[in-house]
Amino acid sequence: MLGLTRARAQQRSSRSKALGMDFSEPKKKSGICGRIFMFSTLTTLCILMLNQSPSFSYHNKFSRHEPGVPHILVTGGAGYIGSHAALRLLKDLYRVTIVDNLSRGNLGAIQVLQQLFPDPGRLQFVYVDLSDAKSVRKLFTQNAFDAVMHFAAVAYVGESTLDPLKYYHNITSNTLGLLEAMAAHGVKTLIYSSTCATYGEPIKMPITEETPQLPINPYGKAKKMAEDIIIDMNKNSDMAVMILRYFNVIGSDPEGRLGEAPRPELREHGRISGACFDAARGIIPGLKVRGTDYNTADGTCIRDYIDVTDLVDAHVKALEKAKPGEVGIYNVGTGRGRSVKEFVEACKKATGVQIEVEFLPRRPGDYAEVYSDPTKIMNELNWTARYTNLEDSLKVAWRWQKAHRNGYDTASASIRLFSA
Repeated sequence: MLGLTRARAQQRSSRSKALGMDFSEPKKKSGICGRIFMFSTLTTLCILMLNQSPSFSYHNKFSRHEPGVPHILVTGGAGYIGSHAALRLLKDLYRVTIVDNLSRGNLGAIQVLQQLFPDPGRLQFVYVDLSDAKSVRKLFTQNAFDAVMHFAAVAYVGESTLDPLKYYHNITSNTLGLLEAMAAHGVKTLIYSSTCATYGEPIKMPITEETPQLPINPYGKAKKMAEDIIIDMNKNSDMAVMILRYFNVIGSDPEGRLGEAPRPELREHGRISGACFDAARGIIPGLKVRGTDYNTADGTCIRDYIDVTDLVDAHVKALEKAKPGEVGIYNVGTGRGRSVKEFVEACKKATGVQIEVEFLPRRPGDYAEVYSDPTKIMNELNWTARYTNLEDSLKVAWRWQKAHRNGYDTASASIRLFSA
């Protein structure tokens, strides 16, 4: 049984006292037989109360498989991409358990999802750090998962060059621990969130799934190591595995329910879209563009920007198409590269703000040009990017940013929180 919130624990305690059964200070004169009798009576009553309580039946739905209602574990589901994936899964009538240690995620995103899907047995949030093997084992023991979507990871190229060990621990080691728990509990479907950073800086564009993986920064190296572990494990198992290598993610939920809200201390390492919006809102004085001497048309990096709604759709299609004993590997991108200067101009138009731009030397670990060839995922998963207008995607994200100047407001959040 997962630990419920403190409030529920206190509620049960008050119920016991209301029934005149406060055994916190048993009478010293009671004999051993009386103590055993009282303990047995209390235990029986607690079990009866627990079995009859709504919280028990609510949680119990997650601990058993239900035909026609797949139960998906979403790691990192309080984060930007993970929360959007959880939203889509819930809309598609999946049962969802989100795990997150909240080092990068937002409780506010969990609150939004719980308000949208309040029915018992639809969604639960469990606070778990994937580096804690005991908690991970407990999570799998207490829940009946049908599949895992593994998003949880630190994911900033620049930060990875400054603190590489954090990335190897967080990405590679944590993925290994998750795979061990899946194997021990017979969870046989994995959708793995990987990255185009595993390719490094290829000589030939666009990037296909056959492009050699030669990562040049710890983030890409850690992800490739995790991929290798997954592939090796699958050689001797009947797991259904999908590895999605995606490119630069932008955008927000089109209905404005979720967005991207990185922690302030991580902004300097974050996505260019976040920096553009911060500059447009006056949170920072201007935008810093690192690197203008790359071998590209305008000297700035070229990237393939994929809308988060399209990215989530690719994950759901991968989940539907995963086959036992097989590993599917797919690039998820638009197939079109845009330069950083192009991106900044699109952001200016989307926000209506003439953002000041400062050009600086290159950032360690960056590469000049990366964009995808999405032919394989189009042919095999029937997926194609639909939200490909850069300015439109930025306008959607900008609406959320303007409405949430301080990110998610969790001051009044009421979160149904479990812990493993």
